[in-house]
Amino acid sequence: MSQELARFRAAKAQEIELLRQTPPRLDLGAMAANRLHRPETSAFLASLRRARQSRGLAIIAEYKRASPSLGDIDLELSPTAAAASYEAADAISVLTEETFFKGSLSFLETLALAGKPLLRKDFIFDPLQVSATALTKAAAILLIVRLTPEPELLTKLVEQAWLLNLEPVVEVFGPRDLALARDSGARIILVNSRDLETLRVDLDGPLKLIKNFPPQPQELWIAASGLKTAEDLARARAAGFGAVLLGSALMGAKDSKMALNALIEDFNNLN
Repeated sequence: MSQELARFRAAKAQEIELLRQTPPRLDLGAMAANRLHRPETSAFLASLRRARQSRGLAIIAEYKRASPSLGDIDLELSPTAAAASYEAADAISVLTEETFFKGSLSFLETLALAGKPLLRKDFIFDPLQVSATALTKAAAILLIVRLTPEPELLTKLVEQAWLLNLEPVVEVFGPRDLALARDSGARIILVNSRDLETLRVDLDGPLKLIKNFPPQPQELWIAASGLKTAEDLARARAAGFGAVLLGSALMGAKDSKMALNALIEDFNNLN
């Protein structure tokens, strides 16, 4: 594991220890009876599929106050303001990691006011973190293959997420990651153009991956990191992506609502 990934895991040590001391209280019996198998759909997946059918591409707007590569992005935009700004999005991604992204689990409660399905983005690699997420307003949870490279653990987390009515979104960077994601049963694949081991961005990487390993019938792929223009979105759609995740392009703008609406309008005009 790279030094960067080790830092990310270490940043969650205190959180996981606190969860061990006071485990999330869930009615696992009722959930097991209700979700013995993978649900056919979820609020998060259904929203992305509807948008893909109507617009050709689903838009996930991200609330990200800071990042390891960019530092502080926008510490002034509150979760309440972001909820109002992202009305045009089909789903909202919420960074809850505190050390590197200056996020908070509490942001999910506020951003739920937008009425959009929420994706919790964090460094998740312990079953207790998945259980804790199930007690929030999140509809989906990010699982990063490079943080959970053990096939058995990744599959366990994916299945646990479904059991707890969360949609697992599995992040990959290359062919090996994709193979592990598919083996886990994931149906939403997020392809990150930013390599978490180096923090470098390669916008052509996701396009090459989807060309060489086309989505299977049950899969919906999300392109993430570095997309800024309507042309970027059009290339992603043409390559076969069903959704894009927009973070810094919105959070770095003077007016995130105006930036999102303008980007969607420009994309629609390219059709």
